[in-house]
Amino acid sequence: MAMASDKTQHGHGEPGAGRTADSASLAAGIMLMLSGPLSILMGAAGIANDRLFTTSTGYAYNFGLTPWGVIHLVIGMVLVVAGFGLLAGMSWGRGLGVVAAGVSLITQFMFGPYYPAWAIPVMALDLLILFALTRSHIERAR
Repeated sequence: MAMASDKTQHGHGEPGAGRTADSASLAAGIMLMLSGPLSILMGAAGIANDRLFTTSTGYAYNFGLTPWGVIHLVIGMVLVVAGFGLLAGMSWGRGLGVVAAGVSLITQFMFGPYYPAWAIPVMALDLLILFALTRSHIERAR
């Protein structure tokens, strides 16, 4: 037995066809606008060689703090741009958000030994962003 959807499907040019952000996209955009500045702040602290971070020897991803700072700074800026694009309803915002959150998740995992109290919550935030962005896309495909 097929269930009727309560969501109205609109084609191009029909009334109601204007793009509005659904609640998952809105939440993802807000989280991107939170994760981006946090990564930018982390990048600035890394570039300044802040004593906040611990350094370990023998770690496979052992870069200096300045390269890690630049990586976090660039990723943070991309996260902010993706957040603005998503909140503005731009078609590229969702794709850029997924890519940026995925890259941020990987780099936070690699950065974990330097400052785990920061990396773990940001990884959780990146996972929530990925969930929100991909969840709404999957629901629209049904």
